[in-house]
Amino acid sequence: MIPLFAADQVRQIDQQAIHSGITGYALMQRAASAAMRVIIQRWPLARYLMVFCGSGNNAGDGYEIARQAVSLGMDVQVFALCAPEALHGDARVAAQAAAEAGVPCQPFDTEIAQHWFVTRRAQHTVLIDTLLGIGGKGALRPDYARAVDFINRCEASVLAIDLPTGVCAGTGFVDGQAVVADITLSVVARKQGLYTGDAPAFTGELLFDDLGISGGIPSARGIDSRILHTTALARKRTAHKGDSGHVLIVGGDTGFGGAAMMAAEAAARSGAGTVSLITRQAHVTAMLTRCPEVMVRGIEERKGNAIDSDAAESALGLVNRASVIVLGPGLGRSSWSLSLLYAVLERAAKRNIPLVLDADALNLLALQDTDWQTLAPDAQRAQWIVTPHPGEAARLMGCQTIEINKDRFSAARSLQQKTGCVVILKGAGSLLAFPDIDAPMDICLEGNPGMASGGMGDVLSGICGALLALGRCGTVKFDACEAARLAVCAHGEAADLAAASLGQRGLLATDLFRFLPGLLSGGFK
Repeated sequence: MIPLFAADQVRQIDQQAIHSGITGYALMQRAASAAMRVIIQRWPLARYLMVFCGSGNNAGDGYEIARQAVSLGMDVQVFALCAPEALHGDARVAAQAAAEAGVPCQPFDTEIAQHWFVTRRAQHTVLIDTLLGIGGKGALRPDYARAVDFINRCEASVLAIDLPTGVCAGTGFVDGQAVVADITLSVVARKQGLYTGDAPAFTGELLFDDLGISGGIPSARGIDSRILHTTALARKRTAHKGDSGHVLIVGGDTGFGGAAMMAAEAAARSGAGTVSLITRQAHVTAMLTRCPEVMVRGIEERKGNAIDSDAAESALGLVNRASVIVLGPGLGRSSWSLSLLYAVLERAAKRNIPLVLDADALNLLALQDTDWQTLAPDAQRAQWIVTPHPGEAARLMGCQTIEINKDRFSAARSLQQKTGCVVILKGAGSLLAFPDIDAPMDICLEGNPGMASGGMGDVLSGICGALLALGRCGTVKFDACEAARLAVCAHGEAADLAAASLGQRGLLATDLFRFLPGLLSGGFK
Protein backbone atom coordinates (compact mmCIF):
# COMPACT_ATOMS: atom_id res chain seq x y z
CA MET A 1 0.00 0.00 0.00
CA ILE A 2 1.25 3.48 -0.92
CA PRO A 3 0.98 6.21 1.74
CA LEU A 4 -0.82 9.35 0.60
CA PHE A 5 -1.11 12.66 2.41
CA ALA A 6 -3.43 15.65 2.66
CA ALA A 7 -2.05 19.13 1.96
CA ASP A 8 -1.84 20.16 5.61
CA GLN A 9 0.07 16.99 6.43
CA VAL A 10 2.63 17.80 3.69
CA ARG A 11 3.15 21.24 5.20
CA GLN A 12 3.79 19.63 8.57
CA ILE A 13 6.34 17.23 7.05
CA ASP A 14 8.07 20.22 5.42
CA GLN A 15 8.18 22.11 8.70
CA GLN A 16 9.46 19.10 10.64
CA ALA A 17 12.31 18.74 8.12
CA ILE A 18 13.19 22.43 8.49
CA HIS A 19 13.08 22.20 12.29
CA SER A 20 15.45 19.24 12.07
CA GLY A 21 18.08 21.50 10.48
CA ILE A 22 17.38 21.25 6.75
CA THR A 23 16.84 24.71 5.30
CA GLY A 24 13.91 25.44 3.02
CA TYR A 25 16.34 26.41 0.26
CA ALA A 26 18.16 23.09 0.66
CA LEU A 27 14.83 21.32 0.05
CA MET A 28 14.35 23.43 -3.08
CA GLN A 29 17.80 22.39 -4.26
CA ARG A 30 16.93 18.75 -3.72
CA ALA A 31 13.62 19.16 -5.56
CA ALA A 32 15.38 20.88 -8.46
CA SER A 33 18.01 18.15 -8.65
CA ALA A 34 15.24 15.53 -8.76
CA ALA A 35 13.53 17.49 -11.54
CA MET A 36 16.75 17.76 -13.56
CA ARG A 37 17.21 13.99 -13.28
CA VAL A 38 13.73 13.50 -14.71
CA ILE A 39 14.41 15.95 -17.56
CA ILE A 40 17.71 14.31 -18.48
CA GLN A 41 16.32 10.77 -18.27
CA ARG A 42 12.96 11.34 -19.94
CA TRP A 43 13.90 14.03 -22.46
CA PRO A 44 17.61 13.47 -23.22
CA LEU A 45 17.40 15.75 -26.27
CA ALA A 46 16.00 18.68 -24.30
CA ARG A 47 18.00 21.87 -24.81
CA TYR A 48 15.51 24.57 -23.89
CA LEU A 49 13.53 25.16 -20.69
CA MET A 50 10.64 27.54 -20.21
CA VAL A 51 10.10 27.85 -16.45
CA PHE A 52 6.84 29.38 -15.23
CA CYS A 53 7.09 30.69 -11.66
CA GLY A 54 4.37 31.95 -9.33
CA SER A 55 4.58 33.67 -5.96
CA GLY A 56 5.04 30.86 -3.41
CA ASN A 57 7.60 28.25 -2.46
CA ASN A 58 6.80 26.30 -5.61
CA ALA A 59 8.30 29.24 -7.51
CA GLY A 60 11.51 28.72 -5.52
CA ASP A 61 11.71 25.21 -6.99
CA GLY A 62 11.34 26.73 -10.44
CA TYR A 63 14.11 29.28 -9.99
CA GLU A 64 16.45 26.61 -8.67
CA ILE A 65 15.62 24.30 -11.60
CA ALA A 66 16.46 27.21 -13.94
CA ARG A 67 19.75 27.83 -12.12
CA GLN A 68 20.81 24.20 -12.32
CA ALA A 69 19.78 23.95 -15.98
CA VAL A 70 21.86 27.02 -16.89
CA SER A 71 24.85 25.47 -15.15
CA LEU A 72 24.44 22.49 -17.49
CA GLY A 73 24.51 24.75 -20.54
CA MET A 74 20.80 24.72 -21.34
CA ASP A 75 18.97 27.69 -22.85
CA VAL A 76 16.57 28.78 -20.11
CA GLN A 77 13.94 31.48 -19.73
CA VAL A 78 11.94 32.14 -16.56
CA PHE A 79 8.51 33.70 -17.00
CA ALA A 80 7.40 35.15 -13.67
CA LEU A 81 3.88 35.93 -12.53
CA CYS A 82 5.31 37.59 -9.44
CA ALA A 83 8.32 39.89 -9.47
CA PRO A 84 11.32 38.08 -7.94
CA GLU A 85 11.90 40.94 -5.50
CA ALA A 86 8.33 40.49 -4.21
CA LEU A 87 8.96 36.90 -3.19
CA HIS A 88 9.49 35.99 0.44
CA GLY A 89 11.66 33.62 2.41
CA ASP A 90 13.34 30.69 0.70
CA ALA A 91 11.66 31.42 -2.63
CA ARG A 92 13.35 34.81 -2.71
CA VAL A 93 16.70 33.19 -1.83
CA ALA A 94 16.23 30.82 -4.80
CA ALA A 95 15.32 33.70 -7.14
CA GLN A 96 18.42 35.66 -6.07
CA ALA A 97 20.64 32.63 -6.62
CA ALA A 98 19.17 32.21 -10.09
CA ALA A 99 19.76 35.88 -10.91
CA GLU A 100 23.38 35.66 -9.73
CA ALA A 101 23.84 32.64 -12.00
CA GLY A 102 22.66 34.69 -14.99
CA VAL A 103 19.24 33.09 -15.40
CA PRO A 104 17.12 35.38 -17.61
CA CYS A 105 13.77 36.27 -16.06
CA GLN A 106 10.93 38.47 -17.22
CA PRO A 107 7.24 38.97 -16.40
CA PHE A 108 4.95 36.55 -18.19
CA ASP A 109 3.46 37.97 -21.37
CA THR A 110 1.72 35.72 -23.85
CA GLU A 111 3.22 37.34 -26.97
CA ILE A 112 6.76 37.40 -25.60
CA ALA A 113 6.48 33.80 -24.39
CA GLN A 114 5.10 32.74 -27.75
CA HIS A 115 7.99 34.43 -29.57
CA TRP A 116 10.53 32.71 -27.32
CA PHE A 117 8.86 29.35 -27.88
CA VAL A 118 8.59 29.51 -31.69
CA THR A 119 12.23 30.52 -32.06
CA ARG A 120 13.28 27.23 -30.43
CA ARG A 121 12.67 23.66 -31.49
CA ALA A 122 9.52 22.43 -29.80
CA GLN A 123 10.72 18.83 -29.74
CA HIS A 124 13.77 19.94 -27.73
CA THR A 125 11.82 22.19 -25.34
CA VAL A 126 10.39 21.32 -21.92
CA LEU A 127 7.95 23.59 -20.10
CA ILE A 128 8.27 23.58 -16.29
CA ASP A 129 5.14 24.37 -14.25
CA THR A 130 5.98 25.85 -10.84
CA LEU A 131 3.15 28.38 -10.76
CA LEU A 132 1.20 27.06 -7.78
CA GLY A 133 1.92 24.46 -5.12
CA ILE A 134 -0.15 22.67 -2.50
CA GLY A 135 -1.72 25.93 -1.32
CA GLY A 136 -3.55 26.48 -4.60
CA LYS A 137 -7.29 25.87 -4.59
CA GLY A 138 -10.36 27.19 -6.38
CA ALA A 139 -10.53 28.96 -9.73
CA LEU A 140 -7.32 30.47 -11.08
CA ARG A 141 -6.73 34.21 -11.13
CA PRO A 142 -6.90 35.68 -14.65
CA ASP A 143 -3.12 36.09 -14.99
CA TYR A 144 -2.49 32.51 -13.89
CA ALA A 145 -5.28 31.30 -16.17
CA ARG A 146 -3.58 32.97 -19.13
CA ALA A 147 -0.28 31.29 -18.28
CA VAL A 148 -1.96 27.90 -17.93
CA ASP A 149 -3.74 28.39 -21.24
CA PHE A 150 -0.41 29.22 -22.91
CA ILE A 151 1.29 26.13 -21.46
CA ASN A 152 -1.54 23.89 -22.63
CA ARG A 153 -1.48 25.34 -26.16
CA CYS A 154 2.24 24.76 -26.64
CA GLU A 155 3.08 21.56 -28.44
CA ALA A 156 5.93 20.67 -26.12
CA SER A 157 6.54 18.40 -23.15
CA VAL A 158 5.36 19.66 -19.76
CA LEU A 159 6.82 18.78 -16.36
CA ALA A 160 4.74 19.87 -13.35
CA ILE A 161 6.57 20.16 -10.05
CA ASP A 162 4.63 18.77 -7.07
CA LEU A 163 1.28 19.09 -8.87
CA PRO A 164 -0.16 20.68 -12.02
CA THR A 165 -1.30 24.25 -11.44
CA GLY A 166 -5.08 24.26 -11.00
CA VAL A 167 -5.34 20.82 -9.38
CA CYS A 168 -6.26 20.80 -5.69
CA ALA A 169 -3.65 18.77 -3.78
CA GLY A 170 -6.14 17.66 -1.16
CA THR A 171 -9.14 16.71 -3.28
CA GLY A 172 -8.07 16.36 -6.93
CA PHE A 173 -10.77 18.84 -7.97
CA VAL A 174 -10.17 21.23 -10.87
CA ASP A 175 -12.24 24.40 -10.85
CA GLY A 176 -12.24 25.38 -14.50
CA GLN A 177 -8.76 24.76 -15.90
CA ALA A 178 -5.39 23.30 -14.98
CA VAL A 179 -2.05 22.53 -16.56
CA VAL A 180 -2.09 19.29 -18.54
CA ALA A 181 1.28 17.75 -17.70
CA ASP A 182 3.12 14.91 -19.37
CA ILE A 183 4.85 14.12 -16.09
CA THR A 184 4.16 15.32 -12.57
CA LEU A 185 7.03 15.04 -10.11
CA SER A 186 5.57 15.00 -6.62
CA VAL A 187 8.09 15.71 -3.85
CA VAL A 188 8.36 15.23 -0.07
CA ALA A 189 5.09 13.24 0.18
CA ARG A 190 2.54 11.90 -2.28
CA LYS A 191 -0.51 14.15 -2.38
CA GLN A 192 -3.79 12.25 -2.05
CA GLY A 193 -5.66 14.50 -4.49
CA LEU A 194 -3.43 13.56 -7.41
CA TYR A 195 -4.88 10.04 -7.53
CA THR A 196 -8.61 10.69 -7.75
CA GLY A 197 -11.32 12.96 -9.14
CA ASP A 198 -10.28 15.29 -11.96
CA ALA A 199 -6.55 15.02 -11.26
CA PRO A 200 -5.67 11.92 -13.33
CA ALA A 201 -6.70 13.82 -16.48
CA PHE A 202 -4.00 16.45 -15.76
CA THR A 203 -1.10 14.77 -13.98
CA GLY A 204 0.20 12.57 -16.79
CA GLU A 205 2.72 10.08 -15.44
CA LEU A 206 3.14 10.45 -11.68
CA LEU A 207 6.69 10.28 -10.31
CA PHE A 208 7.78 10.76 -6.71
CA ASP A 209 10.89 11.76 -4.80
CA ASP A 210 10.82 12.05 -1.00
CA LEU A 211 13.92 14.31 -1.02
CA GLY A 212 15.32 12.23 1.82
CA ILE A 213 12.48 13.12 4.19
CA SER A 214 10.31 10.60 5.98
CA GLY A 215 6.56 11.20 6.25
CA GLY A 216 4.07 10.78 9.07
CA ILE A 217 0.83 8.83 9.35
CA PRO A 218 -0.95 8.95 5.97
CA SER A 219 -4.50 10.19 5.54
CA ALA A 220 -5.06 7.73 2.68
CA ARG A 221 -3.43 4.76 1.00
CA GLY A 222 -3.10 3.77 -2.61
CA ILE A 223 -3.99 0.14 -3.28
CA ASP A 224 -3.36 -1.87 -6.42
CA SER A 225 -3.49 -5.41 -7.78
CA ARG A 226 -0.58 -6.53 -5.64
CA ILE A 227 -3.02 -7.03 -2.76
CA LEU A 228 -4.60 -9.86 -4.78
CA HIS A 229 -1.54 -12.01 -4.13
CA THR A 230 -2.92 -13.43 -0.90
CA THR A 231 -3.52 -16.94 0.34
CA ALA A 232 -7.01 -15.84 1.38
CA LEU A 233 -8.01 -16.19 -2.29
CA ALA A 234 -6.28 -19.52 -2.91
CA ARG A 235 -8.48 -22.64 -2.76
CA LYS A 236 -7.34 -25.65 -0.82
CA ARG A 237 -7.25 -28.98 -2.65
CA THR A 238 -10.24 -30.29 -0.72
CA ALA A 239 -12.40 -27.20 -1.31
CA HIS A 240 -16.12 -27.51 -1.97
CA LYS A 241 -18.58 -24.88 -3.17
CA GLY A 242 -19.76 -24.11 0.33
CA ASP A 243 -16.30 -22.74 1.14
CA SER A 244 -16.89 -19.90 -1.29
CA GLY A 245 -20.42 -19.08 -0.22
CA HIS A 246 -23.77 -18.48 -1.89
CA VAL A 247 -24.33 -15.07 -3.52
CA LEU A 248 -27.88 -13.96 -4.22
CA ILE A 249 -28.44 -11.17 -6.76
CA VAL A 250 -31.72 -9.25 -6.58
CA GLY A 251 -32.66 -6.91 -9.42
CA GLY A 252 -33.54 -6.71 -13.07
CA ASP A 253 -36.83 -4.86 -13.43
CA THR A 254 -38.44 -4.57 -16.85
CA GLY A 255 -35.92 -3.09 -19.26
CA PHE A 256 -32.98 -3.54 -16.88
CA GLY A 257 -32.41 -7.28 -16.93
CA GLY A 258 -28.87 -7.03 -18.25
CA ALA A 259 -27.60 -5.31 -15.09
CA ALA A 260 -28.72 -8.14 -12.82
CA MET A 261 -27.39 -10.77 -15.23
CA MET A 262 -23.96 -9.12 -15.39
CA ALA A 263 -23.79 -8.91 -11.61
CA ALA A 264 -24.70 -12.59 -11.35
CA GLU A 265 -22.13 -13.72 -13.88
CA ALA A 266 -19.49 -11.47 -12.29
CA ALA A 267 -20.12 -13.16 -8.93
CA ALA A 268 -19.76 -16.57 -10.57
CA ARG A 269 -16.56 -15.59 -12.41
CA SER A 270 -15.18 -14.17 -9.16
CA GLY A 271 -15.39 -17.55 -7.47
CA ALA A 272 -18.72 -17.65 -5.64
CA GLY A 273 -19.59 -21.27 -4.88
CA THR A 274 -23.25 -20.77 -5.79
CA VAL A 275 -25.02 -17.85 -7.46
CA SER A 276 -28.77 -17.24 -7.50
CA LEU A 277 -30.83 -14.49 -9.09
CA ILE A 278 -34.25 -13.10 -8.23
CA THR A 279 -35.57 -11.07 -11.14
CA ARG A 280 -38.53 -10.54 -13.44
CA GLN A 281 -39.92 -13.73 -14.97
CA ALA A 282 -39.15 -12.36 -18.43
CA HIS A 283 -35.40 -12.52 -17.72
CA VAL A 284 -35.21 -16.11 -16.50
CA THR A 285 -34.63 -17.71 -19.90
CA ALA A 286 -32.04 -15.13 -20.92
CA MET A 287 -30.05 -15.68 -17.72
CA LEU A 288 -30.12 -19.46 -18.06
CA THR A 289 -29.09 -19.20 -21.69
CA ARG A 290 -26.22 -16.87 -20.93
CA CYS A 291 -24.95 -18.59 -17.78
CA PRO A 292 -26.72 -21.82 -16.81
CA GLU A 293 -24.66 -22.04 -13.64
CA VAL A 294 -26.85 -19.30 -12.13
CA MET A 295 -30.08 -20.43 -10.45
CA VAL A 296 -32.90 -18.05 -11.37
CA ARG A 297 -36.29 -17.34 -9.82
CA GLY A 298 -38.84 -15.01 -11.40
CA ILE A 299 -41.23 -12.80 -9.43
CA GLU A 300 -44.11 -10.85 -10.95
CA GLU A 301 -46.83 -8.50 -9.77
CA ARG A 302 -50.49 -9.20 -9.35
CA LYS A 303 -53.14 -6.62 -10.05
CA GLY A 304 -52.86 -3.67 -7.72
CA ASN A 305 -49.05 -3.54 -8.08
CA ALA A 306 -48.45 -6.06 -5.28
CA ILE A 307 -45.94 -8.85 -5.68
CA ASP A 308 -47.56 -12.27 -5.90
CA SER A 309 -47.22 -13.47 -2.32
CA ASP A 310 -46.94 -17.19 -3.09
CA ALA A 311 -44.30 -16.67 -5.78
CA ALA A 312 -42.51 -14.17 -3.60
CA GLU A 313 -42.36 -16.51 -0.65
CA SER A 314 -40.90 -19.23 -2.83
CA ALA A 315 -38.32 -16.98 -4.44
CA LEU A 316 -37.45 -15.09 -1.28
CA GLY A 317 -36.75 -18.41 0.36
CA LEU A 318 -33.40 -18.03 -1.40
CA VAL A 319 -32.59 -15.28 1.07
CA ASN A 320 -32.48 -17.85 3.86
CA ARG A 321 -29.78 -19.80 2.04
CA ALA A 322 -27.67 -16.86 0.89
CA SER A 323 -24.29 -16.01 2.40
CA VAL A 324 -24.41 -12.53 0.84
CA ILE A 325 -27.06 -10.57 -1.06
CA VAL A 326 -26.30 -8.10 -3.86
CA LEU A 327 -29.32 -5.82 -4.00
CA GLY A 328 -29.86 -3.17 -6.64
CA PRO A 329 -28.43 -3.93 -10.11
CA GLY A 330 -31.21 -3.05 -12.55
CA LEU A 331 -33.72 -3.04 -9.69
CA GLY A 332 -35.62 -0.10 -11.16
CA ARG A 333 -37.90 2.30 -9.30
CA SER A 334 -41.31 0.74 -9.81
CA SER A 335 -43.69 -0.59 -7.16
CA TRP A 336 -42.22 -4.05 -7.91
CA SER A 337 -38.78 -2.64 -7.15
CA LEU A 338 -39.80 -1.00 -3.90
CA SER A 339 -41.69 -4.05 -2.63
CA LEU A 340 -38.76 -6.32 -3.42
CA LEU A 341 -36.24 -3.94 -1.85
CA TYR A 342 -37.94 -3.85 1.54
CA ALA A 343 -38.82 -7.54 1.51
CA VAL A 344 -35.17 -8.45 1.02
CA LEU A 345 -33.86 -5.85 3.46
CA GLU A 346 -36.18 -7.11 6.19
CA ARG A 347 -35.24 -10.76 5.72
CA ALA A 348 -31.52 -10.02 5.43
CA ALA A 349 -31.53 -7.95 8.61
CA LYS A 350 -33.32 -10.67 10.58
CA ARG A 351 -30.80 -13.28 9.48
CA ASN A 352 -27.72 -11.04 9.68
CA ILE A 353 -26.86 -11.58 6.01
CA PRO A 354 -24.30 -9.08 4.64
CA LEU A 355 -25.47 -6.90 1.76
CA VAL A 356 -23.95 -5.17 -1.24
CA LEU A 357 -26.18 -2.22 -2.12
CA ASP A 358 -25.81 -0.60 -5.52
CA ALA A 359 -27.63 1.39 -8.18
CA ASP A 360 -31.40 1.57 -7.72
CA ALA A 361 -31.30 0.10 -4.22
CA LEU A 362 -29.42 3.28 -3.28
CA ASN A 363 -31.69 5.49 -5.38
CA LEU A 364 -34.83 4.07 -3.77
CA LEU A 365 -33.41 4.44 -0.28
CA ALA A 366 -32.52 8.05 -1.12
CA LEU A 367 -36.03 8.73 -2.45
CA GLN A 368 -37.50 7.33 0.76
CA ASP A 369 -35.14 9.52 2.84
CA THR A 370 -34.21 6.38 4.73
CA ASP A 371 -32.81 6.46 8.24
CA TRP A 372 -30.13 3.81 7.83
CA GLN A 373 -30.10 3.02 11.52
CA THR A 374 -33.59 1.57 11.14
CA LEU A 375 -32.41 -0.97 8.55
CA ALA A 376 -30.10 -2.97 10.81
CA PRO A 377 -27.88 -2.57 13.90
CA ASP A 378 -24.59 -0.68 13.49
CA ALA A 379 -22.44 -3.80 13.77
CA GLN A 380 -24.46 -5.49 11.04
CA ARG A 381 -24.28 -2.55 8.64
CA ALA A 382 -20.52 -2.38 9.18
CA GLN A 383 -20.41 -5.61 7.12
CA TRP A 384 -22.44 -4.12 4.26
CA ILE A 385 -20.87 -2.53 1.18
CA VAL A 386 -22.43 0.35 -0.74
CA THR A 387 -21.08 1.23 -4.18
CA PRO A 388 -22.45 4.61 -5.36
CA HIS A 389 -21.18 6.63 -8.29
CA PRO A 390 -21.12 10.42 -7.68
CA GLY A 391 -24.72 10.88 -8.86
CA GLU A 392 -26.06 8.21 -6.52
CA ALA A 393 -23.90 9.59 -3.72
CA ALA A 394 -25.41 13.03 -4.28
CA ARG A 395 -28.94 11.62 -4.03
CA LEU A 396 -28.09 9.86 -0.80
CA MET A 397 -26.58 13.02 0.66
CA GLY A 398 -29.30 15.34 -0.67
CA CYS A 399 -26.91 17.55 -2.64
CA GLN A 400 -25.72 18.18 -6.20
CA THR A 401 -23.20 15.92 -7.93
CA ILE A 402 -20.72 18.80 -8.20
CA GLU A 403 -20.60 18.98 -4.40
CA ILE A 404 -19.54 15.33 -4.28
CA ASN A 405 -16.87 15.87 -6.93
CA LYS A 406 -15.45 18.98 -5.25
CA ASP A 407 -14.25 16.89 -2.33
CA ARG A 408 -14.59 13.18 -2.88
CA PHE A 409 -12.75 12.39 0.36
CA SER A 410 -15.18 14.37 2.48
CA ALA A 411 -18.12 12.96 0.52
CA ALA A 412 -17.02 9.34 1.00
CA ARG A 413 -16.49 9.89 4.71
CA SER A 414 -19.90 11.59 5.06
CA LEU A 415 -21.56 8.73 3.20
CA GLN A 416 -19.91 6.23 5.50
CA GLN A 417 -21.11 8.10 8.57
CA LYS A 418 -24.65 8.31 7.17
CA THR A 419 -24.94 4.66 6.15
CA GLY A 420 -22.62 2.94 8.61
CA CYS A 421 -21.40 0.74 5.73
CA VAL A 422 -18.15 0.27 3.89
CA VAL A 423 -18.35 2.84 1.09
CA ILE A 424 -16.88 2.53 -2.41
CA LEU A 425 -17.27 5.93 -4.08
CA LYS A 426 -16.74 5.02 -7.71
CA GLY A 427 -14.94 7.09 -10.33
CA ALA A 428 -11.37 7.72 -11.44
CA GLY A 429 -9.45 6.71 -8.33
CA SER A 430 -12.35 5.01 -6.53
CA LEU A 431 -12.33 5.85 -2.81
CA LEU A 432 -13.02 3.45 0.04
CA ALA A 433 -14.18 4.70 3.44
CA PHE A 434 -14.50 2.36 6.42
CA PRO A 435 -16.53 2.15 9.63
CA ASP A 436 -13.36 2.67 11.68
CA ILE A 437 -13.14 6.46 11.54
CA ASP A 438 -9.44 6.33 12.44
CA ALA A 439 -8.58 4.10 9.48
CA PRO A 440 -7.07 5.88 6.47
CA MET A 441 -9.16 5.88 3.32
CA ASP A 442 -8.02 3.77 0.38
CA ILE A 443 -7.72 4.86 -3.25
CA CYS A 444 -7.78 2.24 -5.98
CA LEU A 445 -4.90 2.86 -8.39
CA GLU A 446 -6.15 0.37 -11.00
CA GLY A 447 -8.52 1.02 -13.89
CA ASN A 448 -8.69 3.09 -17.06
CA PRO A 449 -11.05 5.41 -19.02
CA GLY A 450 -12.42 2.44 -20.96
CA MET A 451 -14.44 1.62 -17.85
CA ALA A 452 -16.72 4.58 -18.58
CA SER A 453 -19.41 2.35 -20.05
CA GLY A 454 -22.67 0.79 -18.92
CA GLY A 455 -22.54 -2.27 -16.70
CA MET A 456 -19.14 -1.73 -15.10
CA GLY A 457 -20.76 -0.94 -11.77
CA ASP A 458 -22.93 -4.06 -11.96
CA VAL A 459 -19.82 -6.17 -12.50
CA LEU A 460 -18.17 -4.53 -9.49
CA SER A 461 -21.22 -5.34 -7.35
CA GLY A 462 -21.02 -8.99 -8.34
CA ILE A 463 -17.30 -9.12 -7.53
CA CYS A 464 -17.98 -7.50 -4.15
CA GLY A 465 -20.66 -10.10 -3.44
CA ALA A 466 -18.38 -13.01 -4.27
CA LEU A 467 -15.51 -11.72 -2.13
CA LEU A 468 -17.77 -10.79 0.78
CA ALA A 469 -19.11 -14.37 0.67
CA LEU A 470 -15.59 -15.81 0.54
CA GLY A 471 -14.53 -13.75 3.53
CA ARG A 472 -17.49 -15.07 5.46
CA CYS A 473 -17.33 -18.74 4.39
CA GLY A 474 -13.73 -19.38 3.35
CA THR A 475 -10.92 -20.97 5.31
CA VAL A 476 -9.25 -17.57 5.80
CA LYS A 477 -11.84 -15.17 7.18
CA PHE A 478 -11.85 -11.47 6.28
CA ASP A 479 -14.32 -8.64 6.70
CA ALA A 480 -16.22 -6.31 4.38
CA CYS A 481 -13.36 -3.79 4.38
CA GLU A 482 -10.93 -6.32 2.93
CA ALA A 483 -13.55 -7.67 0.53
CA ALA A 484 -14.11 -4.17 -0.83
CA ARG A 485 -10.36 -3.59 -1.26
CA LEU A 486 -9.90 -6.87 -3.12
CA ALA A 487 -12.97 -6.23 -5.27
CA VAL A 488 -12.03 -2.76 -6.52
CA CYS A 489 -8.49 -3.87 -7.34
CA ALA A 490 -9.64 -7.01 -9.16
CA HIS A 491 -12.24 -4.97 -11.05
CA GLY A 492 -9.75 -2.29 -12.10
CA GLU A 493 -6.98 -4.72 -13.01
CA ALA A 494 -9.36 -6.89 -15.05
CA ALA A 495 -10.34 -3.76 -16.96
CA ASP A 496 -6.68 -2.88 -17.51
CA LEU A 497 -5.98 -6.36 -18.87
CA ALA A 498 -9.06 -6.18 -21.09
CA ALA A 499 -8.04 -2.73 -22.38
CA ALA A 500 -4.52 -3.99 -23.11
CA SER A 501 -6.06 -6.78 -25.17
CA LEU A 502 -8.93 -4.94 -26.86
CA GLY A 503 -8.33 -1.22 -26.44
CA GLN A 504 -10.21 1.24 -24.24
CA ARG A 505 -12.77 2.52 -26.72
CA GLY A 506 -15.61 0.06 -27.03
CA LEU A 507 -14.59 -1.87 -23.91
CA LEU A 508 -17.59 -3.73 -22.48
CA ALA A 509 -18.28 -4.68 -18.90
CA THR A 510 -18.53 -8.34 -19.89
CA ASP A 511 -15.01 -8.17 -21.38
CA LEU A 512 -13.72 -8.28 -17.80
CA PHE A 513 -15.11 -11.74 -17.10
CA ARG A 514 -12.32 -13.72 -18.77
CA PHE A 515 -9.68 -12.13 -16.53
CA LEU A 516 -11.38 -12.43 -13.14
CA PRO A 517 -10.67 -16.14 -12.41
CA GLY A 518 -6.93 -15.71 -12.84
CA LEU A 519 -6.77 -12.50 -10.82
CA LEU A 520 -8.77 -14.00 -7.96
CA SER A 521 -6.76 -17.18 -7.56
CA GLY A 522 -4.46 -15.70 -4.95
CA GLY A 523 -1.56 -15.49 -7.36
CA PHE A 524 -1.81 -19.23 -8.10
CA LYS A 525 -3.29 -19.61 -11.57
